[in-house]
Parts: sequence; C-alpha cells; structure tokens
Amino acid sequence: MNKHIQHNNIERFYGFGNLYDQNRPGAPKEVIKILTTYLMKSPQTVMDVGCGTGLSTFIWLDDAEQIIGVEPNDDMRQVALSRWEEHGEPEKLRFIKSISHQLDVSSESADIITCSQSFHWMDPQVTLKEFARVLRPNGIFAAYDCDWPPTFNWQIEEAYTQLMKLASTYVKKLAKAEKHAFKWNKDAHLTTILESGHFRFSKEIVFHHWEACDATRYANIALSQGDLQTALKLGADELQHRFAMFQDKVAQAFNGQKKDILFSYRMRIGIK
Repeated sequence: MNKHIQHNNIERFYGFGNLYDQNRPGAPKEVIKILTTYLMKSPQTVMDVGCGTGLSTFIWLDDAEQIIGVEPNDDMRQVALSRWEEHGEPEKLRFIKSISHQLDVSSESADIITCSQSFHWMDPQVTLKEFARVLRPNGIFAAYDCDWPPTFNWQIEEAYTQLMKLASTYVKKLAKAEKHAFKWNKDAHLTTILESGHFRFSKEIVFHHWEACDATRYANIALSQGDLQTALKLGADELQHRFAMFQDKVAQAFNGQKKDILFSYRMRIGIK
C-alpha cells in the first residue's frame, strides 16, 4: 500500500473521536448472530480491525473468549481505551495499534475478523492475504457497512446527501493532492473477497436495525462523516453555515421528540 495513502487514511480520523463514538450507531447484535451461525459455535478469538472507538468491538464481550480491537489512529483508539476503562478493564478485551496488512498476531489465531465501516480504507489485496493468514480453518472475515443517511424522512435525507456532496467538493478543492485520502469501492467488496483466492465461500447479507434518535444525534451523525470533518478542518467556512441550516431542518422534522430511525447494513463475508 502506498505509504502516503495509508498515512492520509489514518490522519483523516483525527480530532473527532468522541463525536464519532457518541453519535454513530453501535454494531447491532445481528452481527453476532449471523457470524456465529456460520461459525457454528461461539468464537474463541475475534479481531475487529479498523475498530475506531470500539463501537463494533465491545458487542463481543459476552460472546467471545478473547477480543482484539485493532486501530492505527491514536485519537480513535484512545476513546476505545477510555470506554474499556469504563467497562471495568475486562481482561478478555484489548486494543492494539496496528494496520490491517501487518497484524502482530500469530497465524491461525482468530475465528472471526470483522471490519465495521473500515474495509474501504484498507488496501484489499494485501489485507485479505493477511486476514487469511490470521484466520483459523473455517474462520470468517466479515466487512459490514451502514448505508448513509439513516432512513427517517426523505427531505432530511436529501438535505444530508447534498451536504455530503458539498463537503466532498470542498475537500477536493482545498486539500493538496498529496493529502487526499483514498477510499476503495464498497460495492466491490464481495467481488474482491471472492477473487482473492483466500476464501472458499463468499456472500453478501443485508440486514437492518431500528434505533431511537433525537435531532441532535441525527445532525451529529452527519457531522461525524469524514468528508465534512475534513472540509471544516481545511477552513470551509461556508460549510459551517450549510450545516447550521441542516441542523435547523432536522430540528423541525423531529419537533422536540425522539423518533425511530433505520440503519441499513451490508455485510460481505468470506469463509476460509
């Protein structure tokens, strides 16, 4: 993987770890049920790679003997460690600083490797080769992503989409070319897993999860998106005004109430 791309992809997530952790959805229990169904037992070891603040890591505490969260970004990992302390510092869970294609663990040591909203930031070829090394026979790799925006109100969703497009435009205009992050195509994940030659079975699984949400959280979910954060760091002042307008629309739609919103997930799996 190009070292500049690797550096830029890691740097992209500095400065908003708490915002991310407090507003993004936690990984739903469906993840555990799907993967343990395919594994046909409770896993001994789960590795969550690109785990961020641990939203997809802590869910395994009651369902695995050992959990390892892997996160190269110090800011995100520090939030995860703070949450680990709040959980009473469980011995079965640890967080390490590492990158996806150079995992500092033994071969055939994990039953399940997950990438929640993170696989598209990794070089897939070298990463899948490393995952295949680390997985035990019959082990499972699962990359799962949430569709944005969450399902709630079509007018709010359209405003969300336009805000993200504007943020992306600012990033391309304001950031130097050598500072751009690179995102691999999520829609190619299944094909990439299948064609890697490391897995004997692959499949895409779609599932959904309802969560209660208020206006502040919904707006902050948008604010936690990488392009918006990057554009604001680069000084896109007009974007602040546009985000404030988006906040007002969201507040009007929620009308001071909590409402259920739907998170839709796409999981691509490979079985070794």
